[in-house]
Amino acid sequence: MKKNLTLLFLVFITYGFAQEDAWIYLTDKSNVETSIANPLSILSQKAIDRKQNHNIAIDQRDVPVNESYISDLKTQIGITVMAKSKWFNAIHVRGTEVDISNLIELSFVESIDFANNSLNTLSRSVLSSSKTEIEDETIAFTYGDTQNQVEMINVDQLHLADFTGEGITIAVLDSGFPNVNTMQAFQRLRDNGDLLNGYDFVDRTSNVYDYTGSNHGTKVLSTMAGFIQDQFVGTAPDASYYVFRTEDAGSENPVEESYWVEAAERADSLGVDMINTSLGYQTYDNDSYSYTPADMDGEVAYISKGASIAVEKGILVVVSAGNSGATTWQTVGAPGDSPDVLSIGGVDADGLYVAFSSQGSVAQVGYQKPDVVARGGAAFVINEFNSMVQNNGTSFSSPILCGGIASLWQAIPDMAPTEVMSFVRQSASQFTEPDNFLGFGIPDLELARNLALATEDQFFENFSFYPNPVRTELIIIYPSDVNPIEFLIYNQLGQQVLHQLVQGNSQVINVSEFIAGVYFIKLINEESSKTMKFIKH
Repeated sequence: MKKNLTLLFLVFITYGFAQEDAWIYLTDKSNVETSIANPLSILSQKAIDRKQNHNIAIDQRDVPVNESYISDLKTQIGITVMAKSKWFNAIHVRGTEVDISNLIELSFVESIDFANNSLNTLSRSVLSSSKTEIEDETIAFTYGDTQNQVEMINVDQLHLADFTGEGITIAVLDSGFPNVNTMQAFQRLRDNGDLLNGYDFVDRTSNVYDYTGSNHGTKVLSTMAGFIQDQFVGTAPDASYYVFRTEDAGSENPVEESYWVEAAERADSLGVDMINTSLGYQTYDNDSYSYTPADMDGEVAYISKGASIAVEKGILVVVSAGNSGATTWQTVGAPGDSPDVLSIGGVDADGLYVAFSSQGSVAQVGYQKPDVVARGGAAFVINEFNSMVQNNGTSFSSPILCGGIASLWQAIPDMAPTEVMSFVRQSASQFTEPDNFLGFGIPDLELARNLALATEDQFFENFSFYPNPVRTELIIIYPSDVNPIEFLIYNQLGQQVLHQLVQGNSQVINVSEFIAGVYFIKLINEESSKTMKFIKH
């Protein structure tokens, strides 16, 4: 009897003190209006410029979380603060169920969402999926190893035209970047000043290259930025890169979703143009936190909703579809399930579907997953020892295409992220007959460029305006035989200051009341848009 009582007591103790993860959603932020009116206090100039170029307003989601609330949470009994999100105005905490539940009594706490959905009184509003796995590697030193994976998406034609990603900034969110700051394959990147450093959100350190528990990020980065003369060329060798560690390779816990969102917010603040993430979340070490395939609808997982916000902020997000195609899970996981991101499946060197590549499912209603595919079967990468190897996984098809899209975007810089994604899909091999294995198929990025230029030429080649700079009147010249075009002007804060229709041979816009500074004109018709800049004196 004593043994049974002891066992019951231990069970009670274990249950009572089990650590849980939860998101604490806060009621408000401080100095919102002041911060938005002075965007340099919360964003970099590059971030402000990117938002202006794509007519994206700076809003309260760009304002940081109230630090006094974070400090207060850190003083609460049994509570450990793990991560924060300005986009969600939320804090990821760890503690017992009781201690976390007690936080609702704090005046600045609006709601609590446990990662273990059974502890929530309402159904979970956010959730996750499993990491992409890396398979066996083989050493390969033959000349031109990347030729197939580059030519497959026709990015080599862009490179010949000197579109190599220059001017595009990419944030790589992954699990480890050992030796990126020293190895020869990234020497060209460093010499050109294109390795912009980064941050380790897991260990909270700027020494992002010190973590040696995983070389996954190093390999992912190599497919875009790696360069070994006559042997290996990434798909965007002249783009600029930030590297952020958000994945803890030693465990699976939903806090990694929160690290990811933090890193995406940091990327947004830095003015990053693109994010590549070769990570996915489906199941966790604590099964109570795990998702089901039915949850993969872009609306459940915290990371997927965060990825959608990143797109709203003007970032083009490229995500690996996952390596669950041959498992019972099968479907594209989070954050690749977001309808707003570009999810990349995998094919082999012959362009045929590889069995491990995750598939679209009935959970993804009204949109196609994966979006497109690139080489993920026996793709060539460079490991942390500067050796060229072959790996399987959509972990590599994603950055191969991400780099290719960076080179494409350099060629069509006036296009918005959503427009770039649309042309990538339209250029793909089975655009008219997509399926759940290859999505829209293998993109042809040279074709995507031509589609974009043809659209732009068709509608806007005869458009002009003058003078620039302007003091009082801006003269708009436009063909008389076209339907009215929406004409919008935005200021440097992304605020719309004029909206009207233009039609006929010319139109005069009075800008005499505008404050001196830089403004952006955006033309919109049913099929395309174009953005240009002018200066008001």
